[in-house]
Amino acid sequence: MTKGTTMTNAVIDCILSRTATKYYDRAAILSDDQIRELVRIGTTAPTSFHMQNWRFIAVRTREAKARLSPIAWSQPAVTDAAVTFIVCGQLADSSVIPERLAPLVEAGVMPAAMVPEWENPARDLYMDYPQRQRDEAVRTGTFGAAAMIYAARSMGLGSTPMIGFDADAVHREFGLGENEVPVMLLSIGAERPGNWAQKPRRPVADVLDFV
Repeated sequence: MTKGTTMTNAVIDCILSRTATKYYDRAAILSDDQIRELVRIGTTAPTSFHMQNWRFIAVRTREAKARLSPIAWSQPAVTDAAVTFIVCGQLADSSVIPERLAPLVEAGVMPAAMVPEWENPARDLYMDYPQRQRDEAVRTGTFGAAAMIYAARSMGLGSTPMIGFDADAVHREFGLGENEVPVMLLSIGAERPGNWAQKPRRPVADVLDFV
């Protein structure tokens, strides 16, 4: 690829055209199957040691949106979009690894003898380090949300990731577990006219170093 050449394909076009949606079609809804598909795609994102330490709460009814809106700074996307996901990351816990790897072993992808080779270093990495556990929860939730953002775009839907919310109130109001961190809110729905195009970004030369 020569200087100034832009690689293009459907995936890259989707990424480059994504923008944070401000205006949603309030009358549009997403079916249960569409919501499940967004989460299914989100859960193909990477997770440390295949822990899959995430959970997604789909806030879509009028009543649930009314509970979320005041503790999310009354941001319009919460009530206007078809659904707002509470993206939860779970504190990294190496004890779940055998269970999460079991389908790989059963499918013949991974030898059973390899499971401890994943579980033991994960235990050393996380068990005595609460900050690492939380950092991994945030990373995991963010990876999943990013996949859902681009999946939504590919389906012709808009999305709005938000960190403007009272985390403690969300935790209480929606019954998050003690091991769960509300990483972000992610609204998804059909757009209406007036949304901005992709905003210009800083030049690559300003953010990339070759070593």
